[in-house]
Amino acid sequence: MTHILDDLDARGLLAHSTDPDALRAALSAGPVTYYVGFDPTAPSLHVGNLLQLLTARRLQMAGHKPLILVGGSTGLIGDPKQTGERSMNTKETVAEWVDKIRDQVSAFVDFDGPNGATIVNNLDWTQELNTIDFLRDIGKHFPVNRMLARDVVSSRLETGISYTEFSYVLLQSLDFLELYRRYGCVLQTGGSDQWGNLTAGVELIRRADAGKAHALATPLVTKADGTKFGKTESGTVWLDPELMSPYAFYQSWIQAEDSKVGDYLKQFTFLEVDQIDAVMAEHLEKPGLRAAQRLLATEMTALVHGSHEAIAAELASSALFGRGALEDLPESTLSAALQEAGVVHLATGDSPTLVDALVASGLADSKSAARRAIADGGAYVNNERVTDPDALLADGVLMHGSWAVLRKGKRSVAGVKLV
Repeated sequence: MTHILDDLDARGLLAHSTDPDALRAALSAGPVTYYVGFDPTAPSLHVGNLLQLLTARRLQMAGHKPLILVGGSTGLIGDPKQTGERSMNTKETVAEWVDKIRDQVSAFVDFDGPNGATIVNNLDWTQELNTIDFLRDIGKHFPVNRMLARDVVSSRLETGISYTEFSYVLLQSLDFLELYRRYGCVLQTGGSDQWGNLTAGVELIRRADAGKAHALATPLVTKADGTKFGKTESGTVWLDPELMSPYAFYQSWIQAEDSKVGDYLKQFTFLEVDQIDAVMAEHLEKPGLRAAQRLLATEMTALVHGSHEAIAAELASSALFGRGALEDLPESTLSAALQEAGVVHLATGDSPTLVDALVASGLADSKSAARRAIADGGAYVNNERVTDPDALLADGVLMHGSWAVLRKGKRSVAGVKLV
């Protein structure tokens, strides 16, 4: 079988590791207990967190035991940002988010068997820790000159950084030490932007307990222009369906750039690397079919939201652009899809025409432009071409009693809801 480190490397998931030979030997010798942590700084995890969860899952599938840490204490402070202080959330809010994130992470790891996952909360060992003991037992192991040299700190020295954020690395390192002592945890994983925190924990275990531990970092997932993947024009790609509908989640993947879709398939899905290479070879021959993007979107939506939602999102995506039956879509799926495309509300008492709707939705700049689109055969209601410029959005064309899908040409879509 392929060694887990070789599989991670083939998928582009290895950015850094401490003592690679020693880490390989440890992972080869038997089950290793490892951890990855998530701070509840929002009510949901996002795509960046998802990569860490899936990496944890890969290690578990290779026979190792995961500890998933939800930061009830570190979430009260927040890891330093490159610019500006983080907003502080109330203890009640953080506690609520801890519960939500605990539920989310539970869907991605297996809790059964000899290497079943355990969820831990760092508030359990920090809430009773007094300041003197923390400074004596933990603070003494951290040279200030090294802390000042960290990029995230040095970049803030002129503009200012609070002692709260400055000391975050001590708390995360304490987590590793506590998990080392309580569970025999000897490996921490995280993103490459966490590398300083990861190695600080390894060093604390060495200094405090003369122990040997390891760290492994995955690269930041980026778009072709170098910006973070998972950020869209409308905001962050969340895992919670209340913050981002399964259809919108599907769309965030299907819009992946040709130059990056192969990387995302390897990093985020559990398809075999050889299978992905074959898909990408076909994709390069006919990129216009976007077969790789459709595979990525379907795999990821099924993974996060379930196969039913993945099928619904795929059907909605096809139906909106005339490749499927709109009437087969449940109202919830249709509504979510149209919210992404844009929805205009029109009053039934005004007897709106198609021309009115095209202008109100922004698909046409003016009534004359709307009439030209209709005359040229480029206007559709519910995927049916409309040729009458005076046609009304009457009850006969509405879906679920109030919805209509407008399309101009092949790609411009908007929704109308009659109220």
